[in-house]
Amino acid sequence: MSKTVPIYDPAKTFDENFDNGPYGYFADKNVYENKGEPKNTFLGLPIYEPFGIAAGPLPTSKHTTGAFRKGFDVVCYKTQRTTIAPCNAFPNVIPVDVEGSVTLEKASKGLTLRDEFNEDPRELTITNSFGNPSRGPEFWVDDVKKALEGQGKGQLLIVSVCGTIAEGQTQDEYFEDFAKAAKLAADVGVEVIELNLSCPNVANEGIICYTPAAVKSIVDKTRAVVGGKKIILKFGYFKPEQDEVLQEIMEYINEKVDAISLINTIPAAVRTKDGKQALPGEGRLVSGLCGAGIKWAGIDMVKRLDSLRKERGYTFEIIGVGGVMTPEDYKEYRKAGADCVQSATGAMWNPNLAVEIKASL
Repeated sequence: MSKTVPIYDPAKTFDENFDNGPYGYFADKNVYENKGEPKNTFLGLPIYEPFGIAAGPLPTSKHTTGAFRKGFDVVCYKTQRTTIAPCNAFPNVIPVDVEGSVTLEKASKGLTLRDEFNEDPRELTITNSFGNPSRGPEFWVDDVKKALEGQGKGQLLIVSVCGTIAEGQTQDEYFEDFAKAAKLAADVGVEVIELNLSCPNVANEGIICYTPAAVKSIVDKTRAVVGGKKIILKFGYFKPEQDEVLQEIMEYINEKVDAISLINTIPAAVRTKDGKQALPGEGRLVSGLCGAGIKWAGIDMVKRLDSLRKERGYTFEIIGVGGVMTPEDYKEYRKAGADCVQSATGAMWNPNLAVEIKASL
């Protein structure tokens, strides 16, 4: 594993990372050169390798451009809003103590804070809790223009957006806010927009990908304002007993969206060794687990969604996310049916991951 500082440094605040990052390998001027012509496609677009970084560690154009320069070809700009929103209290990324997979049973019992981040990528599991902070369109709209300039041949910038709950707002207005955020991104020239429907770290907004009526409304409102732009939905893990809900959603949205990205995280309570809440602040006992421990869930969802689309002739594409720490993990996701694969935790701690994957093929 790379011994460089993580590209997003968890020892620093979100604002420090935002203003001064990226760090380590992404901060140097060296550029990985893709050779020849792109031989792959994703969403009908030519791509050198359908691998990149998921929404999360890349909050500015400096970060996305750094990712493109290091061979990550499908890169997602961190989730943005139509309004300014603060970050959850520091710390936002902490290591958790777990051996092997974070099963639903383990997650339901809660996990314990680990003293240090595990240096073995196959064992590195973390929790993150940012709350989808945003400096508002007055910052990110212009910054996304810069991010697009950093996108090279055979590469793709995705911008993630979400809605924001406001006092006195109706449910319909909340859903409409997703569409407003998506239109801001579309109007800048972004070709692919991801709707984040699965963040577990905003207590009052909740995980809405499990509510068919909400998903349908948000998709319809967004499609109406972004025209022919590509739409990706970011989902969490659906338990087997939620299969009917998943099928109902997919039946409705199949021809309205272009891809499904999954999974986001697995929510779990995280405590210190003496039983106290690990992350400070109200509503933060439960946060989203990422890293090696959740790979099983991402693979499972990719297989289930791939099986469903083959069975019913659906045309959406699949982005596999969760626990992609090594080239072998990338290959496992592709074999499971993922058209594209993204990493967040793995790329944070090993910014050479894209180069390693390309060298292994």
